[in-house]
Amino acid sequence: MAMISAANFHPRPTTASFFPEPQKHRSNRLVVPLRSAAQQQVPTNAEVQRLVNFLSEDLPHLFDGRGIDTTAYDDGVKFRDPITKHDGISGYLFNIAMVGKLFNPDFQLHSVKQTGPYEISTRWTVVMKVVLLPWKPELVLTGTSAMAINPQNMKFCTHVDSWDSIKNNDYFSIEGFMDMVKQLRVYKTPDVEIPRYGILKRTANYEVRKYDPFIVVGTFGDKLSGSTDFSSVVGYAFFTRSFAPISVDDLILSSLQALNEAEVSLRKADGGIAAVLKFSGKPDEEIFQAKEKALRRNLARDGLRGKEGCLLARYNDPRRTWSFVMRNEVLIWLEEFLLN
Repeated sequence: MAMISAANFHPRPTTASFFPEPQKHRSNRLVVPLRSAAQQQVPTNAEVQRLVNFLSEDLPHLFDGRGIDTTAYDDGVKFRDPITKHDGISGYLFNIAMVGKLFNPDFQLHSVKQTGPYEISTRWTVVMKVVLLPWKPELVLTGTSAMAINPQNMKFCTHVDSWDSIKNNDYFSIEGFMDMVKQLRVYKTPDVEIPRYGILKRTANYEVRKYDPFIVVGTFGDKLSGSTDFSSVVGYAFFTRSFAPISVDDLILSSLQALNEAEVSLRKADGGIAAVLKFSGKPDEEIFQAKEKALRRNLARDGLRGKEGCLLARYNDPRRTWSFVMRNEVLIWLEEFLLN
């Protein structure tokens, strides 16, 4: 298998959105009030489509200064996710405000669609920065939200979130709580410009990201665990023995041309969708290969196919960084990926 070693990516992850798969996590659903048998009727396509269009336009404002339009929500709306629950519109709005203030969330809505006569589902990604901790870790959640409609007034009466990274999405989920806690660990990421990507899905073991095109800077060292090659590109904070990616739009070619052509090479990566496994420590050849195998096993389990070869992204100079805070990533481009 061809193996390309790459270094130093840090992305500004994109944001998230709300969307659930109704056939899953049925035990986490709330009961939707129905009319009497004489009053029941299936809503028209126009009625539901109006609400689909409403969510598509309104949810991107969930955490910005504008906020959501509360007129589409029932006064008794109930919210549930694996670690939080609120009843009533006041509790619903309090939860949104609290998350916005504590975590400065970046939210992206991926899709909105009807999944039942009185149900609309959304898929989303949210990236939250824990500003109260000195190292400001980022919490990444992706998943789906089921928005149930009250047949009596055609307003949203329940909102139930399911996360991709856990199996038990019922409230209160210890698994969900521990999933948040494990993301609080320290990773040292240099404050440099790096390839841009959006996080499409985060599982318990890896992320699926969509990368913009970037330039790869390569140096020619012999040992993966060595640090001598870092000096070749130290002015750019891309440290690796073979390839280090740089965002195309932010690349200053004139600066890179000043590097010794015998020591480095440049090539363009087209970007695309990749699975990424993050880990700490100083990666040698054996560790790198073990992480690649682990990532491929997880992809096969989830029905995904990775392309041949992979990249190793190293963010830190091993001469100046404690091993337990070093950030490394194995990246495998995917053959195809559908965000269901």
